[in-house]
Formats: sequence, structure tokens, C-alpha cells
Amino acid sequence: MELERISTLYKEALDEIGKVIVGQVELVEGILTALFSEGSVLIEGPPGLGKTLLVNVLQRVVSCEGKRVQFTPDLMPSDLTGHNVYDMSEKKFHFNKGPIFANLLLCDEINRSPPKTQSALLEVMQEYQVTVDGTRYEIPRPFLVLATQNPLEHEGTYPLPEAQVDRFMFKLLVDYPSPREEVDILAHYATGKNFKNLESFGVQPVLQAEDILDIQRSVTQVHVEHQVIDYIAKIVAKTRAWPSLSVGASPRGSVSLLIAARTIAACRNRDFVTPDDVKEVAPWVLRHRIRLRPEAEIEGLSPDEVVQQVLDSVEVPRS
Repeated sequence: MELERISTLYKEALDEIGKVIVGQVELVEGILTALFSEGSVLIEGPPGLGKTLLVNVLQRVVSCEGKRVQFTPDLMPSDLTGHNVYDMSEKKFHFNKGPIFANLLLCDEINRSPPKTQSALLEVMQEYQVTVDGTRYEIPRPFLVLATQNPLEHEGTYPLPEAQVDRFMFKLLVDYPSPREEVDILAHYATGKNFKNLESFGVQPVLQAEDILDIQRSVTQVHVEHQVIDYIAKIVAKTRAWPSLSVGASPRGSVSLLIAARTIAACRNRDFVTPDDVKEVAPWVLRHRIRLRPEAEIEGLSPDEVVQQVLDSVEVPRS
């Protein structure tokens, strides 16, 4: 697909989502970037900020099969993957596919379930397949996991396994709207629009499954200079030796940083990656892959502040 076409579809998708979602520009851009990059997204924020609504709108903008799973403490791994059922008449087992067999999988409040259930996503997020009773089943493509979670200090939440957190390409944050944005949200209701009835917003599909697969193939052709590759490697290496951090980013993080920067460049109608592209996506890619030391947390440092410190310490390559 031509870069100009990718850029046009990206902007059209932003406009359609913007008919419903007020503000949250970084969140919407991050989700579309992950979709075009073949990555998954972890969305964190307090309840009531529109995380689930955004995913429902995305399912309308992208003409793909979407399924939603509400994670609860009693949710079992087979409730996600599916299970074998014995057919008495045919005297053999049949596999009943679970909701994981979809293009867009919304895992709502993923940290409400214990680690055993959360780990059911590990294989599918990395290898796009599910293994049940020794048999492998391919997941339809494109495939995107969008998981929402409440902050860990909220009651009834479980921390996600580190191996699973690392498989999310991005972690995106949702914050409270500004006073102006909240007025716009209320104006939707005042004019008769209802977020429970998305038909009232006139959202139109602009992306087909074939478009997304074509975009995913096309972004791999975006050129990355050796200096930019070296820049990414230095950023990730810095996180592993940074005094405020006990754990730095993994090699999967550096690969995600490269892929995301390529996608952002393509969405900006460019066939090459700049250091600014890397800086733009660095917080999305790194904030969940680093762990602060206890003393840094006591001082009130946030992962985003540390990521910015790391970026400021690495010399930007010049063309």
C-alpha cells in the first residue's frame, strides 16, 4: 500500500473515532499505531473514563470481528481459549472456540482475574495461536488484544505477570478530561446522543481486514538509518543501567520501539524514520517494561519521568 494511502486511512480513522471520543488524542493514536504494527495494547486508567467505549468505537471503524471478555476472579483459561466437548452421537471430541478467536479482543479489567487466567493470553499474543489438549489452532488475522486495567491500588486487582506485560507493545494511560472536554462530553448528551447507542454518532467503517494486513506489510518497508537503530539500542541499554531503575527494558522492547517508529513514520506519510518518531513512541513502549527502585518511588518519580530522563541523556543522531 502506498504511504499516502496509509496516511489517509489513519487520519480518516482518527476522525471517525473522534466523533465519539472527546480528547484522548494520544490514546487513540497509540491504539491505531499498535493495530498497524501488529501489536497489543494495555490501557490503564480509573473506571468511567471511556476505555471500553473507545474499543467499541474502534470495532465499528475497523470492519473486523470483535469480541469482549469481562475478566472476573472466577474466569477460567478455557473461558478464553475454548474447550473440547464430547459428541455422543459421533463419538468424538469437537473443539468449541472461545472468544479469543476474533480480530479485536477486548479484555476488560484484565487485572480482575488471577494470574492463571491472565497467562492464557501469553501464547496467542506472541505466536498468534492457541494450544488446547495438544492441538494448535491458528488465530484469525489481523489480531489485536486491547486490555483495560484499573490502577493496582484499586480493590480486587491482581498484578499482571511480568512475562505477559512485556508482550504488550504499548501501555497507554487514560486521564480525566479537561473542563473543556467534559463540557463537550455533556454536550453530546444534551443534543440527544447516547454513548450506549453508537448509531446516533454516525460512525462509519473506514478500514477492512485486508487494509490492515496490507498496512502491516507496507510499514516494514519504511527505511531506518543505522544511526537511528543505534539510537534505539542506546536508549534501551540506558534503562538497564539507570540508577532509578531496578529492571530495564527487554530486547522485545527495543524491537517494539523500532516497529512503532516505522509505523508512526508511515502514518505521517514518510518512508524513513527520524529520532523524533522514536521519542514520540518511547513512553508507550517503555513505561511498562521498566521497574522503579523503592527509593525512586518514595521520591515520587513516575516511569514516564524516568523515560524522559533517559531520552534526554542519549545524544540524538544528526542526519
